[in-house]
Amino acid sequence: MPKLSVSAAGVLAIALAALTMERAAAEPVLKGVDAFGDWRRDKPGTVRLITPQDLPKPGATSSTSNASRVVSRPASVNPQVPPGFKIELFVDGLSGPRNLRTAPNGDVFVTETGPGRIRVLRSAGDATKPAINEVYASGLNRPFGIAFFPNGDNPQWLYVANTDGVVRFSYHNGDVKAAGEPETIVAKLPSGYSHATRDIVFTPDDKRMLVSVGSAANVGEGLGRPPGGIEAWSRDQALGAAWGLEKDRGAVLAFDPNGKNQKTFATGLRNCVGLAIQPGSGTPWCSTNERDGHGDNLVPDYVTRVREGAFYGWPWFYIGANEDPRHRGERPDLKDKVTVPDVLIQAHSASLGLTFYTGSSFPPEYRGDAFAAEHGSWNRAKRTGYKVIRIRLKDGVPTGEYQDFVTGFVVSDNEVWGRPVGVTVTRDGALLVSEDANGTIWRISHE
Repeated sequence: MPKLSVSAAGVLAIALAALTMERAAAEPVLKGVDAFGDWRRDKPGTVRLITPQDLPKPGATSSTSNASRVVSRPASVNPQVPPGFKIELFVDGLSGPRNLRTAPNGDVFVTETGPGRIRVLRSAGDATKPAINEVYASGLNRPFGIAFFPNGDNPQWLYVANTDGVVRFSYHNGDVKAAGEPETIVAKLPSGYSHATRDIVFTPDDKRMLVSVGSAANVGEGLGRPPGGIEAWSRDQALGAAWGLEKDRGAVLAFDPNGKNQKTFATGLRNCVGLAIQPGSGTPWCSTNERDGHGDNLVPDYVTRVREGAFYGWPWFYIGANEDPRHRGERPDLKDKVTVPDVLIQAHSASLGLTFYTGSSFPPEYRGDAFAAEHGSWNRAKRTGYKVIRIRLKDGVPTGEYQDFVTGFVVSDNEVWGRPVGVTVTRDGALLVSEDANGTIWRISHE
């Protein structure tokens, strides 16, 4: 029997993969106080685990307004990725690119929220640069979420979540221009005030459309009491549902695909910016911005499975039965009914876009994990966020740990050049990341 030979390139690839796994395994997990840091300690591969027991008391540090100053990307500066990965500029010159979605045929759709348009990018043969860069639709009202319907390889519709409603366009694979005017599916979502993003996904059975709606204010300021009192209100509403300006906000709403039969899917999610469906389980997940004003390390943002009928605490509680002092004694009926999120992210990171890794070009241990974009803090003395993190799962279940995956967007204590927003997996298994400060999209591949 002839001997099998392995090429030098194959040997090198195996060695690099083993080295990458060895380094990942050797990376210590930062826990407790050590898990709270700032941008200077961020680097690809750093792993953090924050638990409810690690949380400081409200006001342990002062609440600081510390907005970053956006500067142009310094010449020859690229974001940083773990060993064994490569990052390249995919496209620049966009106007505040935010959410990203990959169509079944491999085209990448981008929401440019400020200008009110959606752009479609199609890669060239080498997949490293878009050969087509077209405006698919314009004249939209602060669009963010995009979803293709029905699920599968041949969608018939492209749904867009505007800040005040949901529309859809007739769509077939390969369309780079909308075939006509949008059809209104949900005529009115709560809008105005804070938190304008609305993300959208469909359940795997195509029976329900989920739409995330963030709160109107930080922590339900001016909420008062509902007409008729809390007891009467609670009898007719979903667990933890708010009222007044916050009605149908801080929540994930459910509709049928035609926008009818609105129901509340989950509540107490202050600002669920990124929605994603976990492959295999079909479980909805959410990337959430938590509240401000309690100090540098409170309240953690989070990435979590979203359970139907669950209440996640906002505005009366946070991370379980921790009562917000600004609502002391208002909802004792809810204290023991708060669902604790799965993965706690350092407070004020501003967790936005979310996707699951469904490709095959990253090492096997990445498959099935999630990636979330951290837009970056303003309510912290030393800034944090401004990176992309990997959410670790084991057998499809979150471990609570997260790992810095893409860093290097911060220039100094005062200046940043990039603010990550959207993440998506391309058909060839690369990861794309948008940032809306300098209008770029980056492509991460495994070497």
